[in-house]
Amino acid sequence: MIFAAGLGSRLRPLTDSKPKALIEFDGLPLIEHVILRLIEAGVTEVIVNLHHYPKQIRSFIARRHDFGIHVEYSEEKRLLDTGGGLKQVQRFFSDGTPFIVHNVDILSTIDLTAMTAQFQNSNCLALLAVKKRPTSRYLLFDETNML
Repeated sequence: MIFAAGLGSRLRPLTDSKPKALIEFDGLPLIEHVILRLIEAGVTEVIVNLHHYPKQIRSFIARRHDFGIHVEYSEEKRLLDTGGGLKQVQRFFSDGTPFIVHNVDILSTIDLTAMTAQFQNSNCLALLAVKKRPTSRYLLFDETNML
């Protein structure tokens, strides 16, 4: 699942007329970077949540022939945040197949294939990729590095 519904308020005025997902970085829209990385990791279908200028995102992905994968959309009439966005599309995840949740505005060089393999070889409910950085919202872990 790609979270692309946000307003991109921190990127204004760039997002006054286009969604954050279509802001370019290094010559490509953010959503294209994310989709290509997911495809590289073996992902064959994605669902993208939409809210801010949803038609622009749909049109962009359609022009790219859905990047050769199966693409679905979940349009949010009002922003549902992370949990609400997942809840709205829970039917896609109900068969127990592992899935990746990726924010459209997070670009990294993390090895998604290795991360997926680590998850599948563990007996955990979820695997979260984090980076140590200055923030006002730290995750708290116990002595075994569990949330």
